[in-house]
Amino acid sequence: MIVVYGIKENLNLIKTKLSDVIHGCMQSILGMPEDKRAHRFIPMNKEDFYYPGGRSDAYTVIEINMMQGREKNTQKALIKALFEQIEKQLGISPVDIEITIKEQPAHCWGFRGMTGDEAKLNYKTKV
Repeated sequence: MIVVYGIKENLNLIKTKLSDVIHGCMQSILGMPEDKRAHRFIPMNKEDFYYPGGRSDAYTVIEINMMQGREKNTQKALIKALFEQIEKQLGISPVDIEITIKEQPAHCWGFRGMTGDEAKLNYKTKV
């Protein structure tokens, strides 16, 4: 699951395209299937969204929640691809993007009435 935060006036204008960019990177780097998009957008009022100096109102936070298993270099490749593709396709500078990957063991995930370690996934988590 991916959660994206940003100032609502900016985020609402780009969320469809940003979702496409994020999912494209997830597919190309992690091998995620087309139908495995789980994105949540949290548009915020400017007065509720504090961010570091030197950033613009385009500042966007992307939290990627995933099961443990991806190699360090795979995770780094995903982060770098996101920076590159967001800048290329949306014109948002990497200085205005913050990305975190949060990993949890498969048994900590629950979906389709089972835990992640019980599920038969149609994609690999060991990449």
